Amino acid sequence: MEPMNEPTSTPRLTVTVGPVAHGGHCVARHEGRVIFVRHALPGETVDISLTEHDDDAKFWRADVTNVVVASPERVPHFWPEADALRAAARNTVPVGGAEFGHVSRTGQLALKTSVVREQLERLGGLDIERIDALFAAGVEDVDTHGTPEQQAGQSWRTRVSFAVAPSGRLGMHAHRSHTIVPIQEMPLALPAINELRLWEIDFTGIERVEVAAPANGSGVLVLLAPAAELSEKAAGGAIKRVARALAALETAPSVARWNPENSAIEVVAGRGWVRETTDDHEFRVTGDGFWQIHRNAPKVLTDAALGFLLEGGHLNDGAQVADLYAGAGLFTAPLADAVGPDGNVLSVEGSAGTSRDARKNLHASTQVQIVQGRVEKVLGTVRGPRGRRPAPEERHRFDAVVLDPPRAGAGKDVVKAIVAAAPAAVAYVSCDPAAFARDVRYFANAGWQVERLRAFDLYPHTHHVETVALLVPAKARTRS
Repeated sequence: MEPMNEPTSTPRLTVTVGPVAHGGHCVARHEGRVIFVRHALPGETVDISLTEHDDDAKFWRADVTNVVVASPERVPHFWPEADALRAAARNTVPVGGAEFGHVSRTGQLALKTSVVREQLERLGGLDIERIDALFAAGVEDVDTHGTPEQQAGQSWRTRVSFAVAPSGRLGMHAHRSHTIVPIQEMPLALPAINELRLWEIDFTGIERVEVAAPANGSGVLVLLAPAAELSEKAAGGAIKRVARALAALETAPSVARWNPENSAIEVVAGRGWVRETTDDHEFRVTGDGFWQIHRNAPKVLTDAALGFLLEGGHLNDGAQVADLYAGAGLFTAPLADAVGPDGNVLSVEGSAGTSRDARKNLHASTQVQIVQGRVEKVLGTVRGPRGRRPAPEERHRFDAVVLDPPRAGAGKDVVKAIVAAAPAAVAYVSCDPAAFARDVRYFANAGWQVERLRAFDLYPHTHHVETVALLVPAKARTRS
């Protein structure tokens, strides 16, 4: 086991834990000081080890080391390397990425529901009655079918990022730390990733390893980023040595050298992309290009987002729509189907590589216009259907918009550009409830409001949650 940066002199306290907060921790107080405690549950009394505790800091951070009074929702953690209690007993630190693994599945849904509600009230400005009406169902479980492991919230990740310890062993980082914890398994990943048994390979000379394994079983891609301090000769040697080890596996994956700074890849074996599929479409996703990581996410999110628009009559044949932060085309493809050949879909993506994938994936859809660039800038220069320059009264007009921004959210400028385009509705897909709530406030300031809302637990055993909302101009709201 690699040595860990958890000295025995770390200050320790005993606290009673308060409510859950956004970010994967609960709030405790000690002598007036706020402490964000990971691996706890509301109402518990726990011993904690302070991980960040500067005297002049507004708050401290801590990990649980022992449970004095447990919550009824506490369960044994399924992953030894991510278990804070077992890590404390070894005087080590837990790996990040499964910070809710000590919570029952129903307990996780309740915690995430509480966080979404709190963010909508505090940052989004919605009143309690409106939140009750919109969000009565709470966060929904998407793992109610499948294998026992899948129903337990495991075996769902189609993409995993690994670090490499100084010994060359595969590992993952501890939370907010450069410490790398060697691992023996990744229970959240699809079996195809674990079956590679990458932890048995010597990755010396490699700094990061990304693995993509489509849920359709079409083949695994391993991306290798050599350590930055290596010479080109040494880096090339490390790549070749690891590639040979991967080629010797019973089911050898595709392998590519990868530059995380610019997403450039150089194929070493097989191909530099994976084939993703939905019920009706096939997508090529190159290298580290974005794709939803939960095996069920593509269907869950497209059904919810497009379902809201279809139910509201916003995707009729011939409609003009925009797919913003469109990626490789997950939403663009069904939008093109919905509006038909007489409609128009503007697909906007900032990543040049992912935008190239979208062009390949949607080359047969003549009603799709793919533009690579920043969303707020593209919306300021967009042409009309078939590239025609619109008249002033036609400029920036859409019947509907699908908005799926990165974790940081869309932001004020993008919201302003969307509102200027005057769509009748926006289907907003978000992976961060705080960023989503802030954007809801921006829309509200422009006279819009949330008409429909669902949330899905597409990141079991973590604090992350996915929301899908339908936003409309306030005067257009027709249901509660």
